[in-house]
Amino acid sequence: MSGVLVHLPSEERTEITPASEPVSLRLGPGDVARFGRGSASVPVDLRLACPAVSRLAGEIRVTEDHWQLSNLSTSQTYLVENPEGAGEYFRVPPRRAGAPVPFEFARVVLPARGAAVSFQVFAPDHAYLGTSGMADLAGTGTLAGFSLDETSTYFLVLVALCEPRLRDESTVAVATTPQIVERLRSRPGCERLTARAVSSHIDYLADEKLRITAPVTGPGQGVRRNGKREAVAGLALRFGLVREEHLGLLPPRRPAFHRPGVAGA
Repeated sequence: MSGVLVHLPSEERTEITPASEPVSLRLGPGDVARFGRGSASVPVDLRLACPAVSRLAGEIRVTEDHWQLSNLSTSQTYLVENPEGAGEYFRVPPRRAGAPVPFEFARVVLPARGAAVSFQVFAPDHAYLGTSGMADLAGTGTLAGFSLDETSTYFLVLVALCEPRLRDESTVAVATTPQIVERLRSRPGCERLTARAVSSHIDYLADEKLRITAPVTGPGQGVRRNGKREAVAGLALRFGLVREEHLGLLPPRRPAFHRPGVAGA
């Protein structure tokens, strides 16, 4: 990784904080940038003009292949969000040193009075292993953990199932069977898709493709069905089997699909 770009957007003047200009820092491997409220005796590279932020709140350290965040506060927990993910984030507790950040684009959020204080970190060139030479290794080939055909109907059902989380409309809910039927019906080849067919595709994904073996319990069939749908979507999203680019496989959205019960929708 050649380095990262740290960007602090401009802030409008408020009763608590003065107006500020945007700040951008370019850091290479081995560089360290400290952030916080700062003072004459506590210099910082990224000044966060908020009285709720520690004078020396934390630091960013760039390594050869990733960057790390240290929380130097004794009481505040920071969040690192992935703005391009489906609500993905992790916490950095007080005094945590060198927490590795896996996101290529991250937002660091510090608690404050009123609106939270945040800045962005861009690490656009993460390194990936190539495949040259791998085919010459001796022994039998490695089987794929999950083998999905992205041209199949069951994959379309999977994408529609995960759509609310991929669009960050809900971190918990997944699409219902009737919603999936309505969502896909305008796509060529899916005009005759039924609720029973969607349920069969979800069963096939759970039992054969994703091999979800944990029992889904509940007092009724509807509860068990909901648990299976949530398990399928959760596993697919955790392992990146369905990603934002797959939303392009779905037909254009209609407002009525996402606003049930609203007059005039």
